[in-house]
Amino acid sequence: MTVEASPLSQLRTRTSEKWRAYPDDVLPLFVAEMDYPLAEPVAAALHDAISRSDTGYIGPDDAAKRALADFASASWGWEVEPERTLTTTDVSVVIVESLRLAIRPGDRVIITPPVYPPFFELVPEAGGVVDEVPLLFSDAAGWALDLDGIERAFAAGARAFLLCNPHNPLGLVHSSEQLAEVAALAARYDAVVVSDEVHAPLTHPDATFTPFLSVSAEARRHGIAAHAASKAWNLAGLKCAFFVTADDRMTDRIRSLPIEVEVRTSHLGRIATEAAYRDGRAWLADALAAIGSNRVRLTTLLAEHLPDARYREPHASYLAWVDLRALGWGDDPSARILDEAKVALNPGTDFGRQGAGFVRLNFACSPAVLEEAVTRIARMR
Repeated sequence: MTVEASPLSQLRTRTSEKWRAYPDDVLPLFVAEMDYPLAEPVAAALHDAISRSDTGYIGPDDAAKRALADFASASWGWEVEPERTLTTTDVSVVIVESLRLAIRPGDRVIITPPVYPPFFELVPEAGGVVDEVPLLFSDAAGWALDLDGIERAFAAGARAFLLCNPHNPLGLVHSSEQLAEVAALAARYDAVVVSDEVHAPLTHPDATFTPFLSVSAEARRHGIAAHAASKAWNLAGLKCAFFVTADDRMTDRIRSLPIEVEVRTSHLGRIATEAAYRDGRAWLADALAAIGSNRVRLTTLLAEHLPDARYREPHASYLAWVDLRALGWGDDPSARILDEAKVALNPGTDFGRQGAGFVRLNFACSPAVLEEAVTRIARMR
């Protein structure tokens, strides 16, 4: 089986954000939606549900939880206990509700920019105050968590750490050693780590994803993980995600949440999620192969057409963090690129002030669209 992006003519019939935010003369390489057709097992499960008019409220069915557990075991050697999980609408809700369990109003919550833009909003939604501890960067080693900075923030009173693992927009897969250090710090200061792991199934073969809750007893006692099939199988509109815990302390906390947090899970989303984790692994492997090919292709295209751009191939996801500062296009090159090249990218500044001069580019598209986007941008010079 080969996963290939749908033709532009077909993609433009979609009504999701990616295909409705801009006119048809714009190539949309911004929001994290893939251009690939829905995995056949997922489509079949949804068609079957529609054919039997199975569109009501969610009921007492743990099949999706068991499917997640089986996928986690097969993919990462991580033994998830289904009874320690809880479903809800999406990863953002997992984050907000987990933080509400961990902090009091006004408590500080660590985030590590450049990072997924909603993190800046989800913390205050939960009642917290954002405490930025930017990632470290060196040309030799690349990006890494600032463990000393995280400890200083905990010592100064931060009560939680909102971790992005793998890290969006960089595709950074944190090492097990760094994650264990984070867990040890959380234990030392009796803080909570909420680990957003939605990009985990999109880890490339040249990296190893480590679930935060798997690294130590301290991680299990102080951590809650957020998982979903939404990014890896393109199911964001179907609204199903998981709280995952691995210790009685955190399991008791998520069980204390109002019942509405769980029953707002989409019934169709849960059906699709079960099918993705259980029967969609071959499709995911082929999608990752297509993404991986474009990951390398982007390196070649930039070297040929935009040699002053800097780009490190991500170890997870289909999102590229591209440094355009050398081109002199200002703090937000995406604005000029949209205006002159008709290519829509995410502004780097949305990910924190460290993103000035950067853009995020979604390369889960056809090779032809990727080449056209880069050549359009190159013609601006």
